[in-house]
Amino acid sequence: MQLRPAELGDLPQLKAVYQGIIRDMTQRDLTIWDEIYPCAFFEEDIEQNRLYLLLEEDAVVAAFALCSSHAGAGRVKWEKPDARACYLERLGVHADYARGGIGSALLDQAAALAGGRGAEYLRLFVADCNAPAIALYRKNGFQRAEGIYDEPIAPDFVLHEFGLERKITAIDFFAGNGTLKNVTARRK
Repeated sequence: MQLRPAELGDLPQLKAVYQGIIRDMTQRDLTIWDEIYPCAFFEEDIEQNRLYLLLEEDAVVAAFALCSSHAGAGRVKWEKPDARACYLERLGVHADYARGGIGSALLDQAAALAGGRGAEYLRLFVADCNAPAIALYRKNGFQRAEGIYDEPIAPDFVLHEFGLERKITAIDFFAGNGTLKNVTARRK
């Protein structure tokens, strides 16, 4: 499997993969993503060179955006608030490849990319009701920041999000060669 920056030509396949992820999440009563988010942000992510795809041959297996800022960054108490950080957003793994180590491998790749950009921390926000994602992040060394970011989604709906962060280490730099070799996941 190979990690590379996304291109505009990837959008149809990428959106189809995320629609499958959304269906899977909905079946598990995780109604966090919908027909608008995250797909509506992919084109801008690509234009800003912050969206990465994990491919098996030419098939999209997973993706994530690595951003330089986040609207909730000032709403929680980070370990070192002034430290340089990158923010992981829109991490998704094709439902057919779930629970095979891809999420963990992508977190290592994201940390390496963030470190390569001079970041000291890889940070993210996760909905407080998304227990599977929280467990993944905790398993991979992320620590919860104090506080909650309340993100208004609609006039009558606010998403409560935890801020999580992982200090980037020298080991993370060696993880970031773009090739995932120790992943056992295969299409189901």
